[in-house]
Amino acid sequence: MKCALCENKICYEGKDCTKIKDNVISEYLGKENKKIMETASKIEAKGYMKLTRLEELIMFCKEMNFKKVGIAFCIGLEEEAKILHKILEKNFDVYSVCCKVCGIDKEKFGLKKIKEARHEVMCDPIGQATILNDCKTDLNIIFGLCIGHDILFSKYSNAPVTTLLVKDRVLAHNPAGVFNKYYRSKLKTE
Repeated sequence: MKCALCENKICYEGKDCTKIKDNVISEYLGKENKKIMETASKIEAKGYMKLTRLEELIMFCKEMNFKKVGIAFCIGLEEEAKILHKILEKNFDVYSVCCKVCGIDKEKFGLKKIKEARHEVMCDPIGQATILNDCKTDLNIIFGLCIGHDILFSKYSNAPVTTLLVKDRVLAHNPAGVFNKYYRSKLKTE
């Protein structure tokens, strides 16, 4: 599949260019998947071009009847994570875990340091997931985890995972900024 390069997008008109449609439909009929899709569709229809991602997240959690929400955040976004925690705890039991949670030295695994001459603690996405699993969260939110760390967190999380903030230090956590025509010229994609 190379849908991004397709000029027709016949799928948008209801046509199927795959052989997996029946298998996919059967997966959506599962109780949890069906409820997630119904809730997502309801929020999209109700809040289209009206709600922020945060507002959609809160509405989604309420509609899904989630009680416990976890936040796995980057220490570089601790102020923003504190604000998010306080906003969410108006409606939910919130558990937040910093990326440096177990204080594991990078040297333990021979990991590359940002500055070789200093002591550096590694990010611990497996620890973050383990702690939130122990809290029995209904949904976990990735809030600015580094690339790779977000992957490990998602892999080890027992609860479904959504991303509210993506780490991009260069573009103020707005990775979509790379697609503007000025930055694209730097990447030579045209």
